[in-house]
Amino acid sequence: MTVKNKSNQSYLRTIALITLLVGTIGSLYFMFVVGRNQKSIILLSLFTTWVMSPFVGLLFITRQRKHLTEKTYSWIYSAMFVLTVVSLTVYSGLLTTAQTKPAFKFLAVPLISWLIILTILFFAKKQKIK
Repeated sequence: MTVKNKSNQSYLRTIALITLLVGTIGSLYFMFVVGRNQKSIILLSLFTTWVMSPFVGLLFITRQRKHLTEKTYSWIYSAMFVLTVVSLTVYSGLLTTAQTKPAFKFLAVPLISWLIILTILFFAKKQKIK
């Protein structure tokens, strides 16, 4: 890896981690706004854990430096940007229909996010085997 390439990767990593932090805080904000009347602390704790899980998972993946290729990191960093933008857009209510229950988006978005993350890791592992 060249110095310039390493510098670009470091810059991309920094921006991706900042995006991840903004996505986590924004997602939790929208979740707490929607759940402000919820009296069950257990339910709020479960939703908090579930909504945060893709962001924490992506952070954990970036810590596994020796197991992933540079191309995989590019995909992971891209996923950080895309999943943050999509999550915040959906959680903000911009894409909500009248028939959708408020809690549904906080269940579906993390599930879809995990499916995307696992797909990236699956194909990264396939590429590494070849």
